[in-house]
Amino acid sequence: MLHRRVAGACAAAVAAGALTLTALLPGTATADPAASAPRKADARQAASALSSLPPGLLKAMQRDLGLTAGQAKDRLVNESRAGAAAGELRLALGGDFAGAWVSGDDAATLTVATTDASDARRISAKGARAKVVEHTLAELEAAKAGLDRAAEKNSTTAAPVWYVDVRTNSVVVHASDTAKARAFAEAAGADSDLVRVVKSAEKPRPLYDLRGGDAYYMGGGGRCSVGFPVTKGSQQGFATAGHCGRTGTSVSGYNQVALGAFQGSSFPGNDYAWVAANSNWTATPYVKTSSGSVQVAGSTQAAVGASICRSGSTTGWHCGTIQQHNTSVTYPEGTITGVTRTSVCAEPGDSGGSYISGNQAQGVTSGGSGNCRTGGTTYHQPVNEILSVYGLTLKTAGGGPGPEPTDPPGEEPGGTWKAGTVYAAGDRVTYGGATYRCLQAHQAQPGWEPPNTPALWQRV
Repeated sequence: MLHRRVAGACAAAVAAGALTLTALLPGTATADPAASAPRKADARQAASALSSLPPGLLKAMQRDLGLTAGQAKDRLVNESRAGAAAGELRLALGGDFAGAWVSGDDAATLTVATTDASDARRISAKGARAKVVEHTLAELEAAKAGLDRAAEKNSTTAAPVWYVDVRTNSVVVHASDTAKARAFAEAAGADSDLVRVVKSAEKPRPLYDLRGGDAYYMGGGGRCSVGFPVTKGSQQGFATAGHCGRTGTSVSGYNQVALGAFQGSSFPGNDYAWVAANSNWTATPYVKTSSGSVQVAGSTQAAVGASICRSGSTTGWHCGTIQQHNTSVTYPEGTITGVTRTSVCAEPGDSGGSYISGNQAQGVTSGGSGNCRTGGTTYHQPVNEILSVYGLTLKTAGGGPGPEPTDPPGEEPGGTWKAGTVYAAGDRVTYGGATYRCLQAHQAQPGWEPPNTPALWQRV
């Protein structure tokens, strides 16, 4: 066992015309021959930049912003151009500048605010729309800074969010209690003409990531390590060692912020457990390494002799090889069966941490002997057993052991194979009218259907 103890603002619009950035899009015609060559070069540069974007980014923009593929690409080009134009105008307008923003599905319209109507021509010349307002950006930012200082001495629970809103030329305060928000603004000495209070039920909270190898702390004292982030339906959490805590034991994260509690734990006999996280925490498919993180793609059990690496909160990232599976080991508290013996070192506090071979999750640290200065032997509880016992789903980033799937992910054309099920070597399933035998223990995932993963399934 390796468990270490331890307000409405005035604004007048200038009729500068709805001048937009659409003329900056690739392929847009121009009546100026002298400008044609630079525009073509810009178009080529934009096309090159777009081609290097990850496909998932454009798909997510289409899904979440309600755009077509063309609109998503146009938006990115226009946003880039708008940023450059707004930056130039900020320098040119100096103290008159009052902010800039883009609008429209494809972000084709750039609006630049100023406190001097004579700036309109200069703004229009950049293909932007001018808007004359009362307060400069510097004035708004100074008012917001005053609220920041006041927050150090005043409770802002009833008014948790405030910001400079260049569109309304004001500093906006979101509040569940508007009277308290106004009192907060008065305490900051903010000009009432600058501050606008908006009724809001928003209750912001911090968001933290669960990552294999990170530390967590038990309510009664002591430190262990996150094994693998998991989900159970909509509940998020992580698998870890059973000796780290009993069912109900409260847990805080690596940052000492409340994380959740043990939902199940078995020790001795076994050495596994899982912790359910509160809504501040998100399960991720990552394990911490000495130089960043490695993505977890699945839980296919590696063979004896295979390389394996471990991440823990005391000694970090260390590697070795798998010596034997299905090992029994006796600790002072009792005997643990079915663990895997490895040549990886570990020390107190590493308990519960991740063992991974390549990108496949293997298990969570149970115990061992020796240390990371002179070397040692460690044992891990196989992760597939933990997933099976508690009905958990390993958090993964995709990347299976076989070729690209030929069936749509999750489609099951009849049979007993089912994503989320943990299969042991030798298990038989049917899929698409055929029978398959499991070759390597793993938790099934969409895209890992038997016909698509010959490394995992053999047709019989």
